[in-house]
Amino acid sequence: MTTPQHCPGFEQFKHLKSFSCNCPNCGESKEIFSDEFDRTHKCDKCGQEIDFTQCKMEGGA
Repeated sequence: MTTPQHCPGFEQFKHLKSFSCNCPNCGESKEIFSDEFDRTHKCDKCGQEIDFTQCKMEGGA
């Protein structure tokens, strides 16, 4: 038996990209990952829905 080099499920998530957007209402930064684009996201601070078509890519995991 060998010891795994990564957490279980690593292969499934190793190509995800991280995106960051600022809330249009209060300016709070919110991070999502590329597998979360099919969901709506709200600002953690004020609750305003964030339009992630305005996101910039931060980098990959």
